[in-house]
Amino acid sequence: MDVQGQIKAYITNLPEPKRSDIQTLHRIILEVMPACQLWFLDGKDAENKSVSNPSIGYGLRTIHYADGKTRPFYQIGISANKTGISVYILGVEDKTYLAQTYGDKIGRASITGYCIKFKTLKDIHTEILKAAIRYGIGQEP
Repeated sequence: MDVQGQIKAYITNLPEPKRSDIQTLHRIILEVMPACQLWFLDGKDAENKSVSNPSIGYGLRTIHYADGKTRPFYQIGISANKTGISVYILGVEDKTYLAQTYGDKIGRASITGYCIKFKTLKDIHTEILKAAIRYGIGQEP
């Protein structure tokens, strides 16, 4: 199955209201990043054991490891979890920037150095989330 098929199957199999929220987020991110590369990570390791929640990724960035190795990865990711939804904005160097810039404006969400987590989409202001995503995609050199 291709990536778009995997994404569709993932979203379809989510319970409501997460299904609708993830579908809406998927559409919002594609509006912000219309020609981006899509990713789907099923959350399983090489032995097919679940090690994380499945996630949808958008865009392309390069991860640089301390040993000099690199690998391609997504810039923006979304994932449904037990308590809500996480939006990952990777590549932000200043780990306080997202919280300081968007924390007071986004609504009911917790923000770490690279993750915005909320229970449901109605708890946040999507225009502020879009601004955070736009900031994140501008971080890749």
